[in-house]
Amino acid sequence: MSTGQMPKGEGGLEKPTRHIIDWNNPDFLNEEKFEEELRRVADACHGCRRCVSLCNSFPTLFDLIDESKTFEVDGVKYDEFSSVIDHCYLCDLCFMTKCPYVPPHEWEIDFPHLMLRGKAIKNANNKNSFRDKVLTSTDNLGKIFSRALVAPIVNFFNNIKIFRKFLSKFFGIHINAKLPNFVSKTAKKLGLQRYNGDPNLKVAIFTTCYHNYNEPGVIEDFYDILKHNNITVDIISDDNCCGMPKLELGDIKLVEKMMMKNLPGFKKYVDQGYVIIAPIPSCVLMYKQELPLLFPDNKDLAVVSQAFRDPFEFLNFINDQGKLKKDFRNKLGDVSYQVACHQRVQNMGMLTKKVLELVPGTKINAIEKCSGHDGTYGVKAETHEIAIKIARPITREFKASSFDSFTSDCSLAAHHIENSLGNLKAPQHPITLIKKAYGIKQ
Repeated sequence: MSTGQMPKGEGGLEKPTRHIIDWNNPDFLNEEKFEEELRRVADACHGCRRCVSLCNSFPTLFDLIDESKTFEVDGVKYDEFSSVIDHCYLCDLCFMTKCPYVPPHEWEIDFPHLMLRGKAIKNANNKNSFRDKVLTSTDNLGKIFSRALVAPIVNFFNNIKIFRKFLSKFFGIHINAKLPNFVSKTAKKLGLQRYNGDPNLKVAIFTTCYHNYNEPGVIEDFYDILKHNNITVDIISDDNCCGMPKLELGDIKLVEKMMMKNLPGFKKYVDQGYVIIAPIPSCVLMYKQELPLLFPDNKDLAVVSQAFRDPFEFLNFINDQGKLKKDFRNKLGDVSYQVACHQRVQNMGMLTKKVLELVPGTKINAIEKCSGHDGTYGVKAETHEIAIKIARPITREFKASSFDSFTSDCSLAAHHIENSLGNLKAPQHPITLIKKAYGIKQ
């Protein structure tokens, strides 16, 4: 788009469409071609600015333009755009909720995937820091820190101020960031055996790195809920990370390796009639959207992708089938609920809210705003305070309400909000709230 070119229309009523990510094309990593596209998109964003409140990428971009000599995109040096790319954590909200110029509009703007291209170029140039590579190696961190003798030591030191100062100074982890606890009894070590219930309703639980190594109780809670509803359920044991952390570093080749390791086991379950459910929205989104756009010719992936579900997407489905039990024993009261970004962009509606409100004596205050955490963004020394700032609108709404509990489908987002609230109250996962409503004993 040349400067001054007028669009045929501001936007449209057509459903936004996504193009495949042609990352194997040599032009994908061509910096001259990338810069040309980056400036085209930046020029459109400069003239629109609807996304300024979503994340720090857009204020950073607009500040660069406004503080340049020309007050236009051509006044920004190419290297200066790197900060814009670094602040994008691929939440996808600009594409799905704000931008009027996404495909099929003639300008075909896809800001998140343009930022992904920039991250891939950064990765190809070996510019990702050692810290970022370590933080995004979630499987390796989990395997090391969840050992019986190691987990309690790590958890202890993570709460010692002098140690956190050391982490901040030498490893770039913000001293006030809330770090997850590790457990030695992971989700895969809980001994949850396959439960044979309804042969027409089968669920294979993808534990995810976080809920396997850090909060396995959510996996056990979901298992118990499914068992209570006579759903056939099994725990996937031979898997690894979904790849989202590495995608955010632009390491697409490593994402492919992770996917290829997961696919045989996942497809085995799908071929037996199972749906695959993960309790982290980002992991579900990876298999529903991001991986199919990266690897459109992989037939096994296409099959597996169609079988992925969000937990409350599935619970809502069996409720529509008349098979969700309503024998709730406990009310939940007033619940403040942050709607996770990667759940919002799945375009399935607020099904968590819908299911929770099936519990008598329950009121859900849903807040559709980003927490700003994004896995690693909220713990880094240089971005933690920005992440806390992004969470403040949620914090204000939570503080203004007298909630009995607060929750988010994304556990990391929930704990980041907990931090922003001053650690006044610990969050409970929506899955845990449903188990509590049923009165299922631990």
